[in-house]
Order: sequence, then structure tokens, then C-alpha cells
Amino acid sequence: MKNTTHFGFKQVATNDKQSLVRDVFNSVASKYDLMNDVLSFGAHRLWKRYTIASSNVKAGDKVLDIAGGTGDLAIEFREKAGDNGQVILSDINAAMLNEGRKNLTNKGVFGVAFVQLNAQYLPFDNNTFDCVSIAFGLRNVTDKDQALTEMYRILKPGGCLLILEFSTTDSAFLKKIYDFYSFNIMPIIGGIIADDEASYQYLAESIRKHPDQETLKYMVLDAGFDFCEYHNLSGGIVALHKGIKV
Repeated sequence: MKNTTHFGFKQVATNDKQSLVRDVFNSVASKYDLMNDVLSFGAHRLWKRYTIASSNVKAGDKVLDIAGGTGDLAIEFREKAGDNGQVILSDINAAMLNEGRKNLTNKGVFGVAFVQLNAQYLPFDNNTFDCVSIAFGLRNVTDKDQALTEMYRILKPGGCLLILEFSTTDSAFLKKIYDFYSFNIMPIIGGIIADDEASYQYLAESIRKHPDQETLKYMVLDAGFDFCEYHNLSGGIVALHKGIKV
């Protein structure tokens, strides 16, 4: 890896990014779900529902949700995989993982395992999972190529990768509105609700530094996947990439 990388719009030492991202999510963990609802006007629930519907997860499958945070996807995967399947909710951040554990317990969802891990170094054997998902987490990974290669490694032949992430809209009108909202409104709301304007400034900046749809598609293919397609949601503000390991 290079000696420096981006943390939002700033250049930082590559070895420092992980701890900086950890500090952001330590700060926002307790208000994460509330902020998602407020900032997306509830649309994140529709984006995640579309992701689940695209997963083809069935009873008995093994599923790994990376950067799973408060467990929205894991809850739905648990229902699909059933008692004979296995669902692992993982996150690099202990505070987010604790929020996920509390959320699932409060909703009466059991049978989900919790693992703290780094997406670049997945502690699983080759060809283990039927589905690997990562929602709104890939842009925070320091070495995305390494993480994608790891995801490919642990998927079974025929398994699928799902990447739900903020992306790039082609609409000049929508982009203008979205940029104004991201940099002028979102940090202010973060300051009011989560008492942390700086973290939401970073999150807005991190979206702009994330690869666009076509670039990410070819990153997935370069990681070894035999097939990758993407579907734009909300005018391309969000995209779902689906990769298949043959």
C-alpha cells in the first residue's frame, strides 16, 4: 500500500486511517440508526430491503455481513437462512458491534454470531460462505482491493457478494442538491442529534472519495469474481453491486 491515503478529503498516513475511522464510529454508534433514518428520510431501509431481495439467500446458507453495524441486514439474513443456516454479523468497531448485539436482542433475534474483524484480513477458511455482504462500509476500508480479494476467497463457488454503498449520480440537478445537502445540512444535523458535526463531515467526504459504479465493478472483477453487475438506487446516489464467484 501507499504510505498515505485519504480520510475524507484529507491525506493521512495509511497506518493511521483505521484508528481515525474507529474514532468516528465510536462517536456515532449510539445514534447510528436514528441518524440513518433522519439523514436518508428512511430510504436506507428500502435500499437494504432491495439488497436482501437480491441476495438469493435460502434456508441452510452461510452468510457473513461485514461492517454490519446495528444488524439491519443480519436480522433479515437470519430469517432467510433459518435454524439450519449460519449468519455472522461482523464489524471492525467494537462499539458498533455492541449496538448490533443490543439491537438484535431487543428485537428477539437470536442465533446470530458476532465477530469483530478487519475486512482486509478475514479469519475464515476458503470457500466457507454462500453470501458475503457489506453495506455502507467499503468506503471506510483502507485497502479496498485487498478486502475484495478476501471476500472472494471465503465465498463458495456459486456464492455472491453484495456491496451496498453510496455512489455517483449522473444527474447534474440531483448532484447539485445532494452536494448542498451533504456538506451544508448533514453535518449540522449530526451536530444537533449526535453532538458530532465533524464525524458527519467526514462521512460526507468519504462518499465523494469512493469509486464510482463502473470503477467498483472492475475492482470486483479484478478481485477474481467472474461476474459483476450493479443497480442504481435513488438516481445513483446509492448503488448495489452483485458479484458472483463461479
